[in-house]
Amino acid sequence: MSRSGQRRRLGRFALVGLVVLLLVVGGATWSLGWVDHWRGHDRVAATPPPLPLSVHPPSPSPAPAIAAPSDGTLKPEAVRRVLRRGLTAALGDHVLAAVAGTTGAAVASRGSGVATPASTNKLLTAATVLTLDGPEKRFATRVVAGTGHRIVLVGGGDPLLAARPDKGYPQAADLTTLARETAAALRQRGTHRVRLQYDAGLFTGPAVNPSWPPSYISEGVVAPITALWADEGRTHGGDGRVADPAADAARTFANALTAAGIGVAGSPSAATAPAGATLLAQVQSPPLREIVDHVLETSDNEGAEVLAHQAGLAAGTGGSFAGGVEAVTTTLTKLGVDTTGLTLHDGSGLSRADRLSATTLVQVLQKAATQARLAPIVSALPVAAFSGSLLERYDDHADAGRGVVRAKTGTLTGVDALAGYTRDADGSPVVFAVVADRVDVPDTLKARDALDALASALTTCRCG
Repeated sequence: MSRSGQRRRLGRFALVGLVVLLLVVGGATWSLGWVDHWRGHDRVAATPPPLPLSVHPPSPSPAPAIAAPSDGTLKPEAVRRVLRRGLTAALGDHVLAAVAGTTGAAVASRGSGVATPASTNKLLTAATVLTLDGPEKRFATRVVAGTGHRIVLVGGGDPLLAARPDKGYPQAADLTTLARETAAALRQRGTHRVRLQYDAGLFTGPAVNPSWPPSYISEGVVAPITALWADEGRTHGGDGRVADPAADAARTFANALTAAGIGVAGSPSAATAPAGATLLAQVQSPPLREIVDHVLETSDNEGAEVLAHQAGLAAGTGGSFAGGVEAVTTTLTKLGVDTTGLTLHDGSGLSRADRLSATTLVQVLQKAATQARLAPIVSALPVAAFSGSLLERYDDHADAGRGVVRAKTGTLTGVDALAGYTRDADGSPVVFAVVADRVDVPDTLKARDALDALASALTTCRCG
């Protein structure tokens, strides 16, 4: 799509009645498909943000033809009517749904208890790490001097650390640049040959979540989670995962260091960086708000798990799966989110043992809509028919949800979820969450369409 085409299209978007500038423009190159849906891996490619001043802000929506502008209060019976019609048999026999305004209790709901959230769990992870670390937090990957001619590559838990420079979005830190800066620092010290060690000890506990099926690793659904990796542990030039991402990153760094003119003796070995070691060079991640933008838009499982580990570190509960889960539960409770029945095992939603209520999802979204620290969540959500995991959905050009609905998808075999924002025909902001975790596999695509249709029905409803 041309940049001028993007301007015209953006001009028509209504953004949930909130003053949030779109941070994502362009077409994604890899969208949610049947195979990914079947495997529960709904990750897609990120869409880059607009260049400064290259996009006009959204135009105000036209005034409703009937009825006065809404005061933002939703009418419970009107919303209940939408839910009755929209929660079809394709969603199976266990569906949780809740609809609310940007503040206050849900005005209508269906079902009770908890359900498997799939990737909507990433909303909880994002809210937690943003609360604890703040939107501008960056994560550093360092090289420090060891003993003798040893140097140590120290992982800082940068989820987007790349092997080499890339002009994509977000602008990731990379090992090639770090190697060049390290080589320059070594030459200044008169050092031209080193032994390389690497330290991935920032994160603790198992690298693979005990609640995940073993096939997740063998089939390349997710990489082992570590504080040091390159390209999220993906095989070079492919979509598979390496067995030891930290060791692979160290080898990548050693090759880049050699290319930069510093000899590397032997193979890299694991070690602990000496306390108070001299810093030789470092690279920093993009700010957390951009990482969250990427993780939510693309449904990045590895990125979400690293952010959950970072949340555990920030909360003092430990950089581990267990530490991240404890940080999420504690932080959300402090934010005033109802965590009744919340049971988590990871930060991505890959675990089938995760459980949460529709109320929890709605209240997290309400906090994001009303607290500046959590605002990156709103702008990160995929836009219907436009970006991320909603790029290939809402494909009927007459669909009212196109360009209006912003929502996080959730996909596992037998699980379909959608949680996000829209605004109704009277301009009232609407927050919604629907989770169906007993979908018959043959009805998978019908269930996904039912969720999209329900969000569109809330968009055309005169619920305000």
